Amino acid sequence: MARATTKKELLEAANTQFEALWNLLNAMSDEKKNEAFSFEDRDRNIRDVLIHLYEWHQLLLNWVQANKNGEAKSFLLAPYNWKTYPQMNIILWEKHQNTPYSSAIELLEKSHHDAILLIESFTNDELFTKQYFSWTGTTTLGSYCVSATASHYVWAIKKIKKHLTSN
Repeated sequence: MARATTKKELLEAANTQFEALWNLLNAMSDEKKNEAFSFEDRDRNIRDVLIHLYEWHQLLLNWVQANKNGEAKSFLLAPYNWKTYPQMNIILWEKHQNTPYSSAIELLEKSHHDAILLIESFTNDELFTKQYFSWTGTTTLGSYCVSATASHYVWAIKKIKKHLTSN
C-alpha cells in the first residue's frame, strides 16, 4: 500500500489497517493473545504492541493540541529526539507493564477514534502542504498522522504475524 498523500487516503489507510489489526486479533485464541513473544527485546507480548500504538497516538494528539493552543511542543517526549526515540519507547513500555491486556484494548480503541477525529478536523491542505504549520518543520502534519496510525498498524500486524509463526 502506498503512503497516503491526501486526507481521504490517510483516513482510508488508517481505518483499513486498524480493522486488519483487529481482524487478526479476533482470529487468535486467548492463549495466543497472552503468550510471550519468543523473539523480542522490547515488546514482549501483544499487550506491549497495543500499548505502543496507544502511546504513539498520545504523542500525536498531545503534540497537535499543544501546538494548536500556541504551546511550542516537540512531537517526542522531552528530552528525546529522532536519534534517541528508541530509549523513549522503552520508557513508554516500562510505564505499562502492569496494564492488563483488556485495558490495552480499550485504550487503543479510544485513542484510534481520537486520532481519526483529529485527522478529520483538518483540511487536506492543512494535512499535506509542507510547512503549513510552523511546528511541523519540513514535514507535513499528514505524514506524522500516517506514521502514528496506518504505518504503525502495519508494523503491529507484522509483529503479531511473526509471533503467530515463530512458536
